[in-house]
Amino acid sequence: MPLALLPVAASRALFLGLLFLFALLLSGAVQAAGASDLVAVGQLRLQSQRVAKLYLQAGLQIQADSARNQLQKATQQLETALAELAPYSRQSRMAPTLQRTQALWVELRQALKSPYTTPALQRVLAVSDDLMLASGKLSLLIEEQSEGNMGRLLDLSQRQNMLAQRLARLYLMGYAGDRSQGRQVDAEQARREFNTALGELAGARENTAAVRNALELARTQWLFFDQALVGGGSGAGTDRQSQARNVATTSERIAEVLEEVSRQYAQAYNSTQVAVAPGGARRN
Repeated sequence: MPLALLPVAASRALFLGLLFLFALLLSGAVQAAGASDLVAVGQLRLQSQRVAKLYLQAGLQIQADSARNQLQKATQQLETALAELAPYSRQSRMAPTLQRTQALWVELRQALKSPYTTPALQRVLAVSDDLMLASGKLSLLIEEQSEGNMGRLLDLSQRQNMLAQRLARLYLMGYAGDRSQGRQVDAEQARREFNTALGELAGARENTAAVRNALELARTQWLFFDQALVGGGSGAGTDRQSQARNVATTSERIAEVLEEVSRQYAQAYNSTQVAVAPGGARRN
């Protein structure tokens, strides 16, 4: 081969190598979201409402020691979830929303350290709602990268947990003296959305036996929680303080049950990923 042609051949080889590398990077940028990513972003949305509820609960002296301990654990869970989502900062489509979410968490974390006062509470509530909206947008972006309907069901199950915590927060706001129509409308809308989504999850044809069992337990726990929200019960236990304690307790119980629902959906989602992966066992 003439020496004069070597630079051309070398340049062509270099070009093809760079093109191949670019293709690899591009494929990594659009690869399907894993269950752990969907779970992490769901935790952000859930904890945005839960930490506000726990801050309010502690400030109202409703099982205050327990609420403060749970608040500390919830902030750690939120930190962990953000760390797991850090790789998405390299995706131009995700980066702005993730950065917004991170900034809001820094602001909320600082607000949660403030002693409980009415202005401090209003700041916590406002920033927690902003974080809920930002993490909800991030969740939609990540869900778009999931494969099949199972990713959507996993995300929906986690949104249920956020709605339950929001309902408890709205109840405690009423206990603290908020009689605004806006709060009442918000609570009623959240209840309707929860009921509608619970029915949708129960009717999903993709449900495994484990998912169905977890959903049945969630439906039962929802009945207890909903009864607490509307002040069910009779006798001396129906005073406002007892009802507020009941809401606080059942909101944590339903959080555990709904987390199990999401865990089962995550396992089912991972199974579908294995089934379609190269070399994986395919379902009939």
